[in-house]
Amino acid sequence: ADLFGHQISVGTLYNAQKYAYEQLAPFEIDLKTLLTAATIAGFDETGFRVLTKCWWLHSCSTSSHAYYEVHQKRGKEAMDKIGILPDFKGIAIHDFWRSYFKYNCTHALCNAHLLRELTFIHERYEQEWAKEFGELLLDMKKEKEKAINQQHKSFSEPILKLFEQKYDELVNRGLLLNPFVPPKQVKGQKKKRGRHPKTKARNLLERLSDFKNDIIRFAKNFEVPFDNNFSERDIRMMKLKQKISGCFRSKKGAQFFARIRSFIMSARKQKCNVFKAVIDIFEHNQVWKNIIKSDYAE
Repeated sequence: ADLFGHQISVGTLYNAQKYAYEQLAPFEIDLKTLLTAATIAGFDETGFRVLTKCWWLHSCSTSSHAYYEVHQKRGKEAMDKIGILPDFKGIAIHDFWRSYFKYNCTHALCNAHLLRELTFIHERYEQEWAKEFGELLLDMKKEKEKAINQQHKSFSEPILKLFEQKYDELVNRGLLLNPFVPPKQVKGQKKKRGRHPKTKARNLLERLSDFKNDIIRFAKNFEVPFDNNFSERDIRMMKLKQKISGCFRSKKGAQFFARIRSFIMSARKQKCNVFKAVIDIFEHNQVWKNIIKSDYAE
């Protein structure tokens, strides 16, 4: 309106979004196929308000593409409907959300999340093993970066063994410090159903023990990143949009946004001219093939 003295109507904006959404349907199919076949992909989800209710925005990211989809559920029902994880056979990087482990692929846990939990245990309960464990993870990350700079593709067996020994020592020390003692059953009192509660430190230690390989996957395979920050960066803009614009007023509007944003983020990751790519949605019928092949190089 300031540049040309003409106000764009709400109807025009809606029609533009609807047209782009429809044109990008084949792009979305090809993008999901591409991500399903990826060697390494990051997965994340975040609360997303639609019609004043909490829905979930699910994402799948690689270094060159990003995909978003909204769903009412956070767990396996949504992930099955999205359709990437059920057939994914690569390495899935994610936080410790149990639904991800229901899929038959290799898993790698985000160590940025783990470092925050270790810091909490150290500061809240003053347990030194947690501080030392965080330092161990950061030392492994530092040594990996150094090895990559020296053109190495993996750690030698002795170095990896030393890291694993230290890992096991710290976990065992923590378990001794945080024993699990089930509450005594009072005579005549009805036995409570379900699992007995454990401390936060104990729960974390059991996870460190049970999911050791997934936690140190980044050290065993140099192609696996230390954390899932690249996925979190891809999803961060969505939280900012919610803070500024509020919730989506319709399911269709949220779906429009997710598909178009998948296209824009994929174009941006490939160093494409996003403005040209968006214009091309309205000029060609097979625009998705250009982004998949990265034909919009600057």
